[in-house]
Amino acid sequence: MSITRRQFIAHAGATLAASALAACRSAPDTAARQPATGLEDWSAVRDQFDLTRDYIHLAPFYTSSHPRPVREAIEKYRRAIDANPVLTVDPAVFGPHSVVGLANTDIPYLDREVRATIADYVGGRAEDIALTDSTTMGLGLVYNGLMLEPGQEMLATVHDFYSHHESIRFAAERTGASVRKIALFDRFDAISEDGIVSRIRKNIRPNTRTLGITWVHSASGVKLPVRAIADAVGDINRGRDENDRVLLIVDGVHGFGVEDIDVADLGCDIFISGTHKWIFGPRGTGIVWARKSAWARMRPTIPSFIADDLWASWRENHLPMGPTTATRMTAGGFKPFEHQWAMADAFRFHRHIGRKRIAERTYALNEQCKEGLAGMKGVKLYTPRTNRLSSGLICFDIEGMRPEEVAQRLLARKIIMTKTPYGKSHARLAPSIVASPEEIETVLWEIRALASA
Repeated sequence: MSITRRQFIAHAGATLAASALAACRSAPDTAARQPATGLEDWSAVRDQFDLTRDYIHLAPFYTSSHPRPVREAIEKYRRAIDANPVLTVDPAVFGPHSVVGLANTDIPYLDREVRATIADYVGGRAEDIALTDSTTMGLGLVYNGLMLEPGQEMLATVHDFYSHHESIRFAAERTGASVRKIALFDRFDAISEDGIVSRIRKNIRPNTRTLGITWVHSASGVKLPVRAIADAVGDINRGRDENDRVLLIVDGVHGFGVEDIDVADLGCDIFISGTHKWIFGPRGTGIVWARKSAWARMRPTIPSFIADDLWASWRENHLPMGPTTATRMTAGGFKPFEHQWAMADAFRFHRHIGRKRIAERTYALNEQCKEGLAGMKGVKLYTPRTNRLSSGLICFDIEGMRPEEVAQRLLARKIIMTKTPYGKSHARLAPSIVASPEEIETVLWEIRALASA
C-alpha cells in the first residue's frame, strides 16, 4: 500500500514524539528515577519530597511539594512536548484519531488515562470526572453552570471559604436565586454529628435547590459527617421531582488525600477539590466528580476540548443534543499539559503508599499534636479531638498573642504554619505524612514556650 508524503511525515513525527517519551523513561541516572518503591517506612516516604530539612513543614494544605514520581512525570512530559509539541499534545489530548490523523501512534491517550486513574481512586467512573486547575475553578464552574431561577435558594454555611461563598454570590447575581448561610454549631465544645445533621434538616426549605458544605473546615479543622448529611438530604429529596431535588455540593479539598473513603460513597451529588494540596499532585490541577444526574442540571462555562459531541455539533452547525456531561464541563484551552498529565502519578503515589496507611498516619500525628495542645496552659484548642469530627487541620490560639504573631514567632524557629484567613482568625497547622512524631514534639515544645513566656 502506498502512502502520501504528508502521511509519511505525520507518521515520522509521531515516531519521534513517542521516542521522546520513551527516552524520558530510560533517561540516565536511573537510580534517582526509579518508581516509588520501598515506602513501607515513613522516612522513605519523606525522602520522596525535596522539602528542605531546615524547616518543619506543617502547611501542606496551602500548596504541597511534588513527590519524586510527580516531579519525574512532569519532567518526562515537558521534555516530550519540547521535543515535538504538536505530535505529543495532539494525540495525548484528542486521542490517537485526532486532527493530525495519527491512527496507530504509540503516544498514550493521556487525558483519558488521567481520568481513569482518578476514577479508580475516587471509586467512580472516568466519565463522571471533569478536570480543573483548582478547587476555586471547580466551584466557579459548578455554581455558574447551575440552571437556577428567581425564587429558588442556594443554602450554604458560614464556615465555608471565600471561594465557595463568592461562587455562590456570582451565581445568585446571574440567576436571581437567593442565598442563605447557616451556622452548623455555636460552640466548638458542643459539636456533634447529630446536631449538625439536625440543623441542616431544619434549614432546607421547599425552594432550596443546592446545599453547599465544606468537608473539612479550613477555619477550624472541623470535619463534617458528609455521609450522614447526604442521607438526610436524600430523605428530603424522596418526595421531590428530579429538577426540584437538593443538590449536595461538597468542597472536599482538605479531606481529599487524607480520608480513607471513596468519594463516590460519600453520598454527595458533586465533589470539588484541588489536587495540589493533600494529594501532593501537580500545582494547578483539580477535579470535579459528580453524578450523571447532577451534571445534567448544569451548563458549561468554558468550551471543552475533549467533548467529541460538542466538536461534532459545531462542525455540523447545530446545537448539541443530550444532557451536560463531565467532558463538556472540562474547560478546554491549551495549558501546562505536563502538569495535568502528571496528576495520574500523584494518585498512583497515594495508592502505592496505601490510602488507609496515609489516613492512619495523618490521624496519629494530629492526635499527638492535639493532645499536646489540649494540655497546655494558655492555649485554646478549637479542633475537635475525635477523628470523626477532624482530619488533618488543627486550629488553636495562644492567650494574649495574635495568630499572625504565633506564625511569625514559630517561623523564626524554622516551623512553617499559617493563620486562618477569616474574619475570626486562628493559628493553624497540619501534620501530614511529610512530618514525623519527633518534629511534632519539637513544635509542641516551641508552642509551650511561647504560651508560658
